[in-house]
Amino acid sequence: MTIGFDLDHVALAAPDTSDALRFLTGDLAGTVIFGGQSIGFRPMQVWVGTADGDGMPVELLEPWATDQNDFLARFVAKHGAGPHHLTFKVKSLADALERVRVAGLAPVNVDVSDPEWKEAFLLPKEAHGTVVQLAESHGHPDGRAEMLRNVAANGPNMHPRWWSEPAPPAGPPARLRRVVLRTPVLADAVEFFAGTLEGVVERESDGRVELVWPRGARVALEQHTDAAPGVDRLEVEGLRAERTFVGTRFVPA
Repeated sequence: MTIGFDLDHVALAAPDTSDALRFLTGDLAGTVIFGGQSIGFRPMQVWVGTADGDGMPVELLEPWATDQNDFLARFVAKHGAGPHHLTFKVKSLADALERVRVAGLAPVNVDVSDPEWKEAFLLPKEAHGTVVQLAESHGHPDGRAEMLRNVAANGPNMHPRWWSEPAPPAGPPARLRRVVLRTPVLADAVEFFAGTLEGVVERESDGRVELVWPRGARVALEQHTDAAPGVDRLEVEGLRAERTFVGTRFVPA
C-alpha cells in the first residue's frame, strides 16, 4: 500500500537564527511563509525557491518557553547549532505509523490530540543520523504555488511574529535543490528513504543516490565510512559560494 510520504522541509536549530534569516531572505531571496511560538520552541519557515513552487522550505528553530519543555534547548546544548530534523507530510499518520512499525522502527512522541496536526518522530539511530518527523496536517493549501500566492497577497501566517526583520532580496530567488546526508551503509539508507519513506530514486552514481518526493523536494545519500551519519550540507542552485549558518553548510548545487 502506498502511504503518500512527501518530504516537506528541513529544520535547523540554534539559540539565535537571525543571521540565517537574513542570509535566506537576502542572499537567497527566500520568502518568509509562516512562524509562531510553541511550548519549548519557536519556529518559522523560509521558502527557498521560485514562485511556481520549485524549491524547498527551510525551518529555523529557536528554544522558547524552556521552563515548560526544554527538548530543543537540550539538543542545542549537546550538539550545537545545526540541522535538527526532516519533516515528511503524510495523508494518514495512522497508516504511516503502521508502515514504519512493520519496517521494524519505533516511532516516539506520537501526538494525535490536534485533528489539524498529528505527528510522530523517528530518532536518529533509526533515521540514519537525523530526526524524522511524520506529520498529518489539515486546513493548509497543499500546492506550493497556491501557498506562495497567498503569502504574496496576505503576508506570512504569524502566530505570532517573533523573528527579526528579513533582509531584502539581493537578486533572483535561489532554489534549495536537495539535502545531502552522510551514511556509512548506503544500501540501508536507501532502503529507509526509498523503501520505507517512498522516495523515488532519481539518479545513482558511485557512492551517491539521489531521491525525490512528489512536490520536488530531494535528498542525496552519500556513503562516508569515516564520518558520523546525518545531514552534511544543503545544495542550493543560485548560490555562488559556500556559506555556513546555523551550523549548516550551504553549498552551490
